[in-house]
Amino acid sequence: MSVITSTPAHGTSPEPLVVTGASEPYEDRFGTAVALEIGNARQVFRWLPPGRFSMGSPADEPERGRGETLHEVSLSRGFWLADTACTQAFWLAVWPVNPSHFQDHPNNPVENVSWHDAQGFIAELNRRLPGLAARLPSEAEWEYACRAGTTTPFSFGDTIDCTQANYHGAYPYANGDKGIYRQRTVTVDALPANCWGLYQMHGNVWEWCADWHTEYPTAAQRDPRGPGFGKMRILRGGTWSDPARYLRSATRSRIEPAYRPRSTGFRIALGTL
Repeated sequence: MSVITSTPAHGTSPEPLVVTGASEPYEDRFGTAVALEIGNARQVFRWLPPGRFSMGSPADEPERGRGETLHEVSLSRGFWLADTACTQAFWLAVWPVNPSHFQDHPNNPVENVSWHDAQGFIAELNRRLPGLAARLPSEAEWEYACRAGTTTPFSFGDTIDCTQANYHGAYPYANGDKGIYRQRTVTVDALPANCWGLYQMHGNVWEWCADWHTEYPTAAQRDPRGPGFGKMRILRGGTWSDPARYLRSATRSRIEPAYRPRSTGFRIALGTL
């Protein structure tokens, strides 16, 4: 099954972002973006238009996990997505206490964050900026953004290395070359963005999604949101301490929403889910 997507540079017109601290939309080599400032912190959001893609992994993808059944997904609405995981600087502009373990740089991703913590932060952000409609991305939106129009295991191609992502380099993908193990997070824009301008969708920290975990369907889906209740919430992207196989675009992880590992952060989406 092939991936069919729109690209950020050519799609439906972006939803307006009319809130205090938001810039006018602007164009760059990745497409349409807008910057949001709160206090002394700044977050760029990328416009991702509606599109259709193949979610999951094919049966012959090396080191694929269980529960990655390949199925077609259509997203009928575009949305804004932060170009990085939420930084500690942005967190502290909204929330008074930094929960992170690696606090040496304000542009490190915030971590040690539960799903409930992320939702509390987002609720306060929305309270301060009425009309923002900040939220966590759905699992389907997250994978759509991570793939950035690709069908390969990673947005960078069939494999990945430590110049492209932060992971445990002693455990490369599919018998590739070993690399460094940084043993910690790096700043959110320290490594290359994918072709849609989104940084470190692979590695650094796991990112919470809105969905409860459930098994994938086999039939085509339109705007999937996961079940209405469950036990564990979805995490995506892999982390600084994981083998490279956990960084694949299709990799799914899940834990209870109250859990706070120091490898877990989040990325903010804007717009109606």
